[in-house]
Amino acid sequence: MTAKTTEETAKQERILIYQVLPRLYGNRQTNNRPSGSLAENGCGKMNDFTESELKRIRSFGFTHVWYTGLLEHATQTDYTAYGIERDHPAIVKGKAGSPYAIKDYYDIDPDLAVNVKNRLREFDALVKRTHAADLKMIMDFVPNHVARCYKSDARPARVRDLGQDDDTSRRFSPNNNFYYLTGSPLNTSFCTQKFEEKPYKEYPAKATGNDCFNARPSVNDWYETVKLNYGVDYEGGHRCHFNPVPDTWRKMTHILLFWARRGVDGFRCDMAEMVPCEFWTYAIAEVKKKFPHVCFIAEVYNPAEYRNYIRRGGFDYLYDKVGLYDTLRAITRGEQSAACITGCWQSIDDIRPHMLNFLENHDEQRIASPFFAGDAAKAYPALVVSACMGTNPFMVYAGQELGEPGMDEEGFSGRDGRTTIFDYWSVSSLRRMGLGEIYLTPSEQRTYAYYKRLLTLCRENPALSSGQFYDLMYVNYDRTAGLNPDLHYAFLRKQGNETLLIAVNFGDRTASFGVRVPSHAFEFMGLRSGMYAAIELLSGELQTVELKPDGLSQVCVPGNGAVILRLARR
Repeated sequence: MTAKTTEETAKQERILIYQVLPRLYGNRQTNNRPSGSLAENGCGKMNDFTESELKRIRSFGFTHVWYTGLLEHATQTDYTAYGIERDHPAIVKGKAGSPYAIKDYYDIDPDLAVNVKNRLREFDALVKRTHAADLKMIMDFVPNHVARCYKSDARPARVRDLGQDDDTSRRFSPNNNFYYLTGSPLNTSFCTQKFEEKPYKEYPAKATGNDCFNARPSVNDWYETVKLNYGVDYEGGHRCHFNPVPDTWRKMTHILLFWARRGVDGFRCDMAEMVPCEFWTYAIAEVKKKFPHVCFIAEVYNPAEYRNYIRRGGFDYLYDKVGLYDTLRAITRGEQSAACITGCWQSIDDIRPHMLNFLENHDEQRIASPFFAGDAAKAYPALVVSACMGTNPFMVYAGQELGEPGMDEEGFSGRDGRTTIFDYWSVSSLRRMGLGEIYLTPSEQRTYAYYKRLLTLCRENPALSSGQFYDLMYVNYDRTAGLNPDLHYAFLRKQGNETLLIAVNFGDRTASFGVRVPSHAFEFMGLRSGMYAAIELLSGELQTVELKPDGLSQVCVPGNGAVILRLARR
């Protein structure tokens, strides 16, 4: 296979997504008591995303904000004074609860509102502020499972609630919204904590969200959730009952339309591959009939299903987790060769514009944690590769741009290198960033500046935002010029007269080596041989680079670093 690839010229601005967890992002309190309550530890609010803060996010280079955890979910905080039924703590993970145990698809989480009664108005105001900052809004859609205590008190008139009309005497019915384990109560032995409340009762037990079809989920199951029924009889040979359209399909599509009407520009769809692709074909088409601009991002982990969920399902973008993310993580940790990068893009080259690249999100361990790299700067080569090798979307998780290590022991979430999604907490790096860049540590300031420079380039430089890509590694395996394919990776980007030579170094020491540029690259990208004045776009340094067919272009790349050389004819 040759190393060339083509991509359609982008017709819109390069998509750069900033993922934020509002519960944490704006929280300025400093108590941070493990397993602390809302009153003790505080909580960020939608109103913390002020006009100035959103402008800062936009100026960083981002085009979209993914507000994680906006929908009302199960919690141990008591909101009965506002007409919200209290959740039993045995089926809530952490004091704050999981943002993916949805309690009401038509409501906003009360934790995030300054005035709980006006939480939907505060949400609408957030949409307006986001758009006024020239940013698009993405929110979660969690289709596979709901909180065990799901009950919508905010659903529109004439909308029937999930499970309201179910025949609970049947384990499976195409007309049911849930799966029932008839004749069996839910066994709550999964809950190892002791509470003053009476034990949680559920009869008949419902199937648990991670496809656990028995009444005894374990502590490692998604025991706080129940599985939604999309017409697949899992215990009856996986037979599909999609005609007539299942009731769950209609209800979930109505939920998508509800939020699209309120101005949401996109949905990040949780565990999309646990829901039949036929549903997505139906739902995405229905939404795009009325809101063609709304984008759909799928959290998927099975490469065999990628093309199915794009071409049949209608998704705009899919996580590139088990390919590029896992590979770059392993290379950064010294567990894999940099040569493996080539195979990542080759395996999905036909759908590469649809893949969402990232190095962090709320599910993954922080780069700066000892579980990953131990230092944010060690992942700069991976960052440049992930952000710069295509025109597809790239995502950053809030705190990543500061080198947040995620090593707090918050309560339900232990010291695992992840920032909690279950607890009330305040993240030190984010808290100080909210006060101004001068409050960041020198290390955080350096990381912040590096990310800002790179993402601004990804948005503004035509070769990075919409240009061609050419992998140079297939002619650079002989090591005679000093390029070590286990540690080094090089490629070209080009758009019009803008030509970039990019090389990264996963090693700890500065490396000088020659990058061979094959004659085919000159033909494919319309390159011209000769001496070029080159500016290194990350540092601003000037140098001279020679390009000639099958010749060597000399580069010097810092340890754990990268160079992006813009070439101009002398």
